[in-house]
Amino acid sequence: MGRWRPLWLLEVVAISLMVLGTATAAGDGIPTTLDGPFEPVTVPLSDEAFRGHAVDLPDSDPRVQRRVKGWEPEQISVSLSATEDSVWISWIAGEFQIGECIKPPNPTTAASIVRYGNSKNSLTYEATGYSLVYGQLYPFEGLQNYTSGIVHHVRLTGLKPETQYYYQCGDPSIPAMSDIHAFKTMPTPGPQKYPRRIAIIGDLGLTYNTTSTVDHMTSNQPDLIILVGDVCYANMYLTNGTGSDCYSCTFSKTPIHETYQPRWDYWGRYMEPVISEIPIMVIEGNHEIEQQVENKTFVSYNSRFAFPAEESRSFSTMYYSFNAGGIHFIMLGAYIYYNKSGEFCDKHFFFI
Repeated sequence: MGRWRPLWLLEVVAISLMVLGTATAAGDGIPTTLDGPFEPVTVPLSDEAFRGHAVDLPDSDPRVQRRVKGWEPEQISVSLSATEDSVWISWIAGEFQIGECIKPPNPTTAASIVRYGNSKNSLTYEATGYSLVYGQLYPFEGLQNYTSGIVHHVRLTGLKPETQYYYQCGDPSIPAMSDIHAFKTMPTPGPQKYPRRIAIIGDLGLTYNTTSTVDHMTSNQPDLIILVGDVCYANMYLTNGTGSDCYSCTFSKTPIHETYQPRWDYWGRYMEPVISEIPIMVIEGNHEIEQQVENKTFVSYNSRFAFPAEESRSFSTMYYSFNAGGIHFIMLGAYIYYNKSGEFCDKHFFFI
């Protein structure tokens, strides 16, 4: 995938599905593009908002700087589970470390707890989850290693469809709890039950063009965000924070394709106001490969996001499925074998 491409708001899918339900009920058949052009129903995208050359947000930008203290949650996000009665809440507690001498935090230092309910003033339910810490390590002199803060994932179950829920996450015993956020669950599956708007984005990155894309996306008030790979482009940087538009052109003599993992944290902080309230579903791209020691790959991707892999009977975060009303999404990553000898085929397509 390329360095950056703009947003496609998948209003077409949602609109088409709603029109399909209406047309089918009326016996008028399925509308096609030949019946168009159709009146646009989204906020127009202004070309003037985008630069011809994407310029990265610097680490000095207040939108990517850490705004919490101690073990208070940051980089909060909501993801869907396989069905409408469940979601995942994810966050990070504690600051990352990068350098030659790093000490990963103990994942049990801060508990994984979400309190939630139908009112801001009545968070009567509580769910617990699990936590982890991941590293990006390089066995080469001069390269800096990275350890994340504590990554938390908590699954909420037994939720009602098309219902607004309020929640706080963190560890109340420290205390280190987040502000109160809200999300809305998806409709139940059905021939005329769909999210009103779905945003599809790819190659998002963390540039000034990203800010224009996200602003345009949120102005259209999507109910769900699908991110189809290439999240923050941390792999366009050396471990010392030096970046380039063309890694292979600028850094052709590095012993391994380096990454600057703090870009992931910057991206999570920038996106938190949006994805802490609008569910986001992610599938990997080539910029998430991020090879490190022992040939490990996709460690950041697998650690930071919650996936409904187990719920959808998948055996990998590289492919999974979920429902959003009457739409059944099948997420297929491009970086896993799909031939007869590959893991995907060997698992008999159970997740579909």
